[in-house]
Parts: sequence; C-alpha cells; structure tokens
Amino acid sequence: MATVRTRTDRRRASVRRTVKKAANGRVRLSVHRSGKHIYAQVIDDVKGVTLVAASSIEKDMRGSLKTGANVDAAKAVGKLVAERAVEKGVTNVVFDRGSYLYHGRVKALADAAREGGLKF
Repeated sequence: MATVRTRTDRRRASVRRTVKKAANGRVRLSVHRSGKHIYAQVIDDVKGVTLVAASSIEKDMRGSLKTGANVDAAKAVGKLVAERAVEKGVTNVVFDRGSYLYHGRVKALADAAREGGLKF
C-alpha cells in the first residue's frame, strides 16, 4: 500500500510534468502552502532561477494579516507576487499548484495573481 508521502510526491511530480510540457518557454508560478503560511514564487526553469517571491511570512504581511493561513492571506500574497512579477517584466506564466487541489487558498492566490496582471 502506498503511503501518503509517496502519493503526494507522485501527484506533485505528475503536475510538474504537465506544467513543464505546457510551459512553452513561460516561467512558472509555484505555490506552497503550509499549516501557518502560504508562499508563491515565479521561477524560470530554463535558467534555474527564482525571479520573484512573496509569502505571508514577510514582515509587512504579518503586520496587516491576522494569520497567514487563510484565504485573505492567500489573496494578499497573490496580489504581491503579481505586482513584483509585473515590475520585473513578467506577465505570462504557467500555474504550478504542486500537490494541492485548485481550491481554497490556492485558488484565492491564483485569482488574486490574475487580478494583479499575470496571465495564465
């Protein structure tokens, strides 16, 4: 019987393969959520560098949010990562949800990033 960890790793790898196939040279907006915070990075896989990042653990975010583990925090992080990406000249990305379902905090972050100017 497969353990939860291996199922999660398989799901993450499957999503990553699909995202890389669909990328066509676009950078990747990767999301990670933990029990207390949510993180987002715009990654250029060709060069192997992170272009911009934002998270609910940053000082200015911690002051304005009650907690980093809710939909409001995800919206704030999505908006912030979109602003930073647009400043760097990145508008077209491919969304990498990792092993998480496109629901709740992950969906809120994606919607806020779209509103902030990212296209995916």
